[in-house]
Amino acid sequence: MTDVDPDVIRSLRQLLSRRSVLRSAGAAGLLAAGGPLLAACGTEGASKTEAEQAATDLSDKDKVINFSNWPLYIDVDENDEKVHPTLAEFTKQTQIKVNYVEDINDNDQFFGKVRADLAAGNDIKRDVMVLTDWMAARLIRLKWVQRLDPKNVPNRKNIEPSLTEVEFDAKREYSLPWAGIMAGIAYNEDVTGPVNSITDLLTRNELRGKVTALTEMRDTMGLILLENGNDPASVTDAQFDEALATLESAVKSGQIRRFTGNDYTQDLAAGNVAACIAWSGDIVQLQAENNKIKFVTPEAGATRANDNMLIPNKAAHKKNAELLMNYYYEPAVAAELAAYVNYICPVVGAKEILEKSAPDVAKNELIFPSDATLAKLHTFKPLDDASERSYADKFAKVIGA
Repeated sequence: MTDVDPDVIRSLRQLLSRRSVLRSAGAAGLLAAGGPLLAACGTEGASKTEAEQAATDLSDKDKVINFSNWPLYIDVDENDEKVHPTLAEFTKQTQIKVNYVEDINDNDQFFGKVRADLAAGNDIKRDVMVLTDWMAARLIRLKWVQRLDPKNVPNRKNIEPSLTEVEFDAKREYSLPWAGIMAGIAYNEDVTGPVNSITDLLTRNELRGKVTALTEMRDTMGLILLENGNDPASVTDAQFDEALATLESAVKSGQIRRFTGNDYTQDLAAGNVAACIAWSGDIVQLQAENNKIKFVTPEAGATRANDNMLIPNKAAHKKNAELLMNYYYEPAVAAELAAYVNYICPVVGAKEILEKSAPDVAKNELIFPSDATLAKLHTFKPLDDASERSYADKFAKVIGA
């Protein structure tokens, strides 16, 4: 791969974050799509064997991969936004054509599109799909995704150590992270002084009416749980309710202006919002234009989630998909991807490459967190179906969704 052009990096940071597409519908859209789906998912597929999950693999004779991903989550050519240099290089190396589609705009919405076919044991016409931890956990639990063949993914050894053992896929047999994101606090230095804790954010008088929080339940609630001294990875119902009461108090007092998807970014940059709960990738992009925008990892901790590559049941090109996964775990390829998308890179060795070609990216804690920062990042535990519905309903009522 060629060195990353810093000018291209700077221009791409100005692109709309994929989270703006993901979250713009807000919690109301989440519940509209998710409520009945959550009730329906149950234990469908739990009795399926690996043989029943697999299809005849056409990879050796059919050099194709059908790849579903989120919008704006891959590198693009400087002169042609329809060209993705890393995918083009993969095709050059392997002769495998990648049909790349940006058709995942929300985890629950996508689940709604594929659930019936997966439950029926049908091919959903996708060989790779990228879904967030909690949705990946659901599909693995339902046995709707296939175990990876380690012979085809030797670069799996390059996974960042903190991601090697996760509750929903303890041995990383079914998933590999595409990229990660952390949620913390952002503030505009032109409007307010440092905001270093969730308590500050939710109670400081001078911030009243100038604060936003996220419609993403796991991030907003995860940060409050951490502030209360509770780990989201092992949250109890009582702890969740305590954190929810804290959030409700901030809503009733007028501290929180509104709950948002990614659209907080414009108000934060303009100074209409003084401080907010924010996603790291968004702030990297804002900082390229405004160095007064600051991101804080609260001392109590921040939340972290990953979007993961998975191979659905009955995928017709499983081996090809595994080769693609392996390719993106080559450090040079991962470095190029990280420089464009600005989210947390899950591949060991990518940082060292960027230290030479794009040192500003390599030293950015929001893309390559230090061990000290990683130690402060926490994931929200996978929820069973009943807890998922209960927590989402309670949260929606508090935020007015």
